[in-house]
Amino acid sequence: MNSFLVSPPVAILNHYLNLMINPQQIRSLFPSLQRLHNNQPLVYFDGPGGTQVPQSVIDAISNYYKRSNSNTHGEFITTNETDQVIRDMRYAVCNLLSAENPDTISIGQNMTTLNFALARGIARFLQPGDEVLITQLDHEGNRGPWLMLREFGMIVREVKLLPDGTLDYEDFAAKANERTRVIAMGLASNALGTVNNVKLGRELAYRSGAWLVLDAVAYAPHFDIDVQQLGCDFLLCSAYKFYGPHVGLLYSRPGLLDRLNTDRLRTAGQAAPDKIETGTLNHAAIAGVTAAVEFIASLGSGNSLRGKIKSAFQEIGKHEHNLGLRLHNGLSKIKGVKIIGQNFSSPHRAPTVSFTLEGKTAQQVCAQLGLKNICAWDGHFYAQRAIEMLGLLEKGGVIRLGMAVYNTEEEVDKTLNEIKELSV
Repeated sequence: MNSFLVSPPVAILNHYLNLMINPQQIRSLFPSLQRLHNNQPLVYFDGPGGTQVPQSVIDAISNYYKRSNSNTHGEFITTNETDQVIRDMRYAVCNLLSAENPDTISIGQNMTTLNFALARGIARFLQPGDEVLITQLDHEGNRGPWLMLREFGMIVREVKLLPDGTLDYEDFAAKANERTRVIAMGLASNALGTVNNVKLGRELAYRSGAWLVLDAVAYAPHFDIDVQQLGCDFLLCSAYKFYGPHVGLLYSRPGLLDRLNTDRLRTAGQAAPDKIETGTLNHAAIAGVTAAVEFIASLGSGNSLRGKIKSAFQEIGKHEHNLGLRLHNGLSKIKGVKIIGQNFSSPHRAPTVSFTLEGKTAQQVCAQLGLKNICAWDGHFYAQRAIEMLGLLEKGGVIRLGMAVYNTEEEVDKTLNEIKELSV
């Protein structure tokens, strides 16, 4: 299993000392990183809300409209090319997630829309009184669809969040029981960077006979995913978080989607992966997803697409962890800063750092950083329950900075200097 999903050995820490990512070379591939505002470059630490996009992804989207703009399943060249664009994307994402076959990959508008569709399909499969277990740490995209199941008579319980930004795993184990039919949890928190104990979630799901639904949106940009090793039943992610366009993706374990009564037209495909896809898909964006996966693979080495992806994430993880550690350590030395969540003493953490600054709201801090061309998010980032449980919702939430493969140490240092000025 991926070492970031279980307690990692201390030896892994030494792995982070040998960095091979060349940020300047990578930055040259992103047109948006060349932009100047007031004659100064922008610092994009807004990656947890959506990364920037390389030229190769832009070209893939543009070329589709230039050459192959047609609907599917016809008898002429451009429609055949559109069919191939969709097949290529399923193959690429299958490799990204180490899925069993391309037919396990379904496409949607975004993760939340797909998850609502999945939840409705599962609701028709369950019985009143069945239980669903969610967490207080999750993005609402992996809470709201399951809370909706209360309308069908299901009982929804939630795992408590601890003050350090981790889940209460004793509470988790206590709430999973013989009536639990779905366990929905995130791989990583989009608000705090916490990487959850998915191994325990899998064990509890096996014990209860429940399906495990994973939200990988905040995890997929940073770490390798192997759905077969994870043992999940469903996994969702969003391409715009890993250098692609706004497309949602759903992995379903072979055979599971076919068991669900999903919302669909009788003219639509009645089997996986089409069974949960409604209407005409965004074909140009789908071409961009393939290019995004290929961009990630280009940062690695190996003899196969899957091998290159796995290798790339090893290097991406090193680079981003180094930046996150630098930012975390710098913030911890600034008077009035309170970091929300775990430290970077181990790689068991996504490179997202959230904090508050005494005497200023998160919005005020981000507005001031914005004047210095630093893109930072404030608020709850749709992880509203987590920020509420930490007692920060009424105070305006937190300031969030997230690392991506194109970020640099110089950007971290510039941001730390600006925050230090605001703390005076």
